[in-house]
Amino acid sequence: MPQIVPIRDLKNTANISALCHESNEPIFITKNGYGDMVIMSMETFERNSFFDRLYAAEQDVQEDRVTDVDDAVAELKYKYGL
Repeated sequence: MPQIVPIRDLKNTANISALCHESNEPIFITKNGYGDMVIMSMETFERNSFFDRLYAAEQDVQEDRVTDVDDAVAELKYKYGL
């Protein structure tokens, strides 16, 4: 379940840091009852990093492991009898 913390709690940086490291997901910070920011530990960030996925996708393109969208749709239609 996501952690939600009011912005005033950021004053206690040691507790916030500990909370980030104890949690394996982002911590949502609210301001005046509304979502304002998201923080997380470096480990969580690296684990969830979009850059890794982007790099993998770039590698697929460079190594020609991609399929044209029209071919992919035709293959799915054939596979599922559509």
